[in-house]
Amino acid sequence: MARTRAETYRRWFEYERDSHAQVLAALSAVPIERRSAAEFRKATTLLAHIIEARRLWLFRMGAAPEGPGLSDLFPQSTELPELPGRLDAMHSVWAHHLAGLDDAAIGRPFEYRSFEGQPFRNTVEDILTQLYGHSLYHRGQIALLLRAMGEEPASTDFLFWTREALGPPGG
Repeated sequence: MARTRAETYRRWFEYERDSHAQVLAALSAVPIERRSAAEFRKATTLLAHIIEARRLWLFRMGAAPEGPGLSDLFPQSTELPELPGRLDAMHSVWAHHLAGLDDAAIGRPFEYRSFEGQPFRNTVEDILTQLYGHSLYHRGQIALLLRAMGEEPASTDFLFWTREALGPPGG
């Protein structure tokens, strides 16, 4: 079945929502006594960065009344209990925003300013693709950090999320 570009991005963001939940579960599974490790603190900070980057683009696209400041975008440390609510709130706004996009809206030019005030132009599709890749990249870093601690990272491969079993193994 052929998908529109808008349907593809909505599907990707559903995958992202599930992947972020799995990453949060993997972080939550780390024993409390190990959460002061530098790797764990960096992993939680990376998940906070993913959230804040997505909030920034929601703001720039006019889908949120406010966005993060530069220090919020690159937090120095984040506590695990802060993340579930922030993640849910960000996903809720994104789901609503994406529901209103069609292929024409995704293909339109989009102008914005960097934190330094420099104006830029991309398409909405460029931004959505960047956000998808951005999360993949940082989830990989989080997985490496958890593995370095001897913890089990989330398995968030897209193929695992999409594949369907056709029968018993070897059958």
